Parts: sequence; structure tokens; C-alpha cells
Amino acid sequence: MTDSPKPPQAGDRLVASSAPARLHRPARPGGAPVTMWRRIVSSAAYLVRLASKVAALSLILYALFTVFRANPANVWYQFVESLAAWLSLGLANLFQLADPRWTTLVNYGLAAVVWLIMGSALASLIRRAAP
Repeated sequence: MTDSPKPPQAGDRLVASSAPARLHRPARPGGAPVTMWRRIVSSAAYLVRLASKVAALSLILYALFTVFRANPANVWYQFVESLAAWLSLGLANLFQLADPRWTTLVNYGLAAVVWLIMGSALASLIRRAAP
């Protein structure tokens, strides 16, 4: 019986080499490989979204402190209150309800929602800047 060569199969190497095989890094699905510009833009969009979430969290935290009547003399309460006053976007006195706790919850909750929407919109605009 003669030993005839087999026809090439998918995945066969065409050139014999003593070097180990290198893994192939495929391009991203549906597009070009990740470039440095894309990484920078993606990181910037991530940071914008993270900052808007932190701002919204501080506003919601202050609203919850107020609703549950936290101690205003506490250092954490004072820190969150000063941060929330700076981040309220002028919405702290938008609505005047009968109960001041509900007023705080509605106004600062609305400011938190605005921060989340602005952060998401700005992150989307930044991502569109990538070619």
C-alpha cells in the first residue's frame, strides 16, 4: 500500500515551520479592529456616564435622607446636602408641595432623572464622534 498525501484540510498550515503557532486576533464583529481613538472615545463616554450616575446617586441619597429625617448635624448628611445643592440644576424649588419632605423628594428626584438623561445623551454623542 502506498502512502499518498492527504488533500489540505481547513486549518492546516501550508508552510512547515518550527515556530509555535500564533493565535489570530480577529477583527471586531461587523467592523474594523479597535483603534486607539475608539478606546479613548469609549473611555470618555464611560466616564461621562459614570459621572452622571454619581451625581444622580448623590441627589437621590439626599432626598432619601430628607424623607427619612436623617440627622442634619451628621457629617455625611451635610456633605451630601452640599453636594446635592450644587448638583440640583436649579430644580430644588421647582415644585412646592404641602409636605417639605415630598417637595425635596420630587424636586431632587427630578434633578437626578435629568442628570441620567443628560449623561446618557452626552455619552451617545461622544460615541458617535468615533469614526
